[in-house]
Amino acid sequence: MSPQSKRSARLDAACGPGNPAAARRALLGLGVPVYCELLSGVVAGIVDTLWVARLGEAAVGAVAVASTLENVLLGVILMAGTGATILVADALGTGRRGVVPVVVRAVAALWLALSSVVAVGGFLLQDRVATLFVGGGHGDLHGLAVGFLAVSFPGMAVFFAQNVVDGLFKGTGDTRTPMRTALLANGCVLVLDPLLIYGVGGLPRLGVQGAALATLVGRAVALAVGVLLLRRTLGRVRGDQVADGPSTAAVVRRVLRIGLPVSGDFVLRMGMSAALVGVVAGFGAGPLAAYGIGAKVMLLVTMSCYAFRQATAILTARAGGRSTARLLGRQSLLLASTTACGMGLLLALGGRRVMRLFTADPAVAEAGAVFFRCLLPYLVLLAGVVALGGVSTGAGRTRALFTVTALGACVQIPLAYGLSATSLGVQGVWLAMILATGAQYGVTWVFFRRLTGGRAPGGDGDRPAGDAEGTGEAGERWDAGAEDAVDVHKW
Repeated sequence: MSPQSKRSARLDAACGPGNPAAARRALLGLGVPVYCELLSGVVAGIVDTLWVARLGEAAVGAVAVASTLENVLLGVILMAGTGATILVADALGTGRRGVVPVVVRAVAALWLALSSVVAVGGFLLQDRVATLFVGGGHGDLHGLAVGFLAVSFPGMAVFFAQNVVDGLFKGTGDTRTPMRTALLANGCVLVLDPLLIYGVGGLPRLGVQGAALATLVGRAVALAVGVLLLRRTLGRVRGDQVADGPSTAAVVRRVLRIGLPVSGDFVLRMGMSAALVGVVAGFGAGPLAAYGIGAKVMLLVTMSCYAFRQATAILTARAGGRSTARLLGRQSLLLASTTACGMGLLLALGGRRVMRLFTADPAVAEAGAVFFRCLLPYLVLLAGVVALGGVSTGAGRTRALFTVTALGACVQIPLAYGLSATSLGVQGVWLAMILATGAQYGVTWVFFRRLTGGRAPGGDGDRPAGDAEGTGEAGERWDAGAEDAVDVHKW
């Protein structure tokens, strides 16, 4: 049996009724590679910053501007990557393999449209974009930012393509290949950084532009490998075009309907983080530094939660059915909460030692230790919000994610300002994060119960155990009349 067939068999076993152990194994099998993929990017970014730091503060500032902009633009292409994952998983789960090529064409069209606007438009407006972030003038920071953006904006086309290709792989249940290509890209960056930044081995000394070029080349190499592997994967899973199948335009609309709320959720979360930075900055450089360091360290925890969310979404879209979604959601909640609790407890107990790895200032280290202790409940609650959100994503009801995040913003930002103005000081900000995430958890649980607690008309909605092709009719999956339920038959 081929690795793809074994992986498919494990996924189908996890989708069978009443099999929590199989569900946990499948979630771990999909989630761990996603976590490694995310973690490799963080590590590469840290090392990249260390190389650039030798060029001076202006160089670090230019790279920081570009990284912030890239994070914003990631929210743009998430609509295509997420939509590709859910729709390919759904097509394979229902046995409508002929839909897969249509999904590929649809997300390719979206990639071309988005890349043209961002890459070409950004390149032409690079000076104005740099001015927006660092101000005008002819200082070193502005000039370095323009030079970096001159390379990174065209590179957005490669970055977007990589995200879409990874989304297609994940839709087939393969999260290991995206992990491997991410490791390949980041490995190339780590090798090319010193060569291109400092001109080692007779190469020109490109400085900050060398860092941008290293990233572009590393991603291009990984993309080329990914596309070759994807062609082989799609050749195994795609089927003949079905006569009554959806058109490319219909699939594009479906991708946008699923993906746009995910993009909005991502951008809104970034906005919440930026707002908190503004509140914490009012208490001085020490608390701000502690928050900045602590937030980056907590990525080690939160990324594991998002890895489980992706795994849950893939399995939910593949399986369909309320009881299976309920099983997957609860097992994902168990895994994510246990992981967050364990890692959060380690940070709470050893927070001061962790902070000393990043700063020699005892006041910053103490403030960071308090931050880690206060936010242990926040991490556990966030794990539940993110993990259960995977069921909504897999069911195509991504507007629930945006609704939950918007609720968090409405609660968190006013509370952060209000509580921090009391005797709690900066710890009022941490309390606001906990209370807002608690509210999000409650609403997320209500959405989860509404989505999985009832029975679909005519049965529970699950395909027969072991039915790898999922030949049931549309009515055997989600409630056909439910808004936003994934159902390729209804396109």
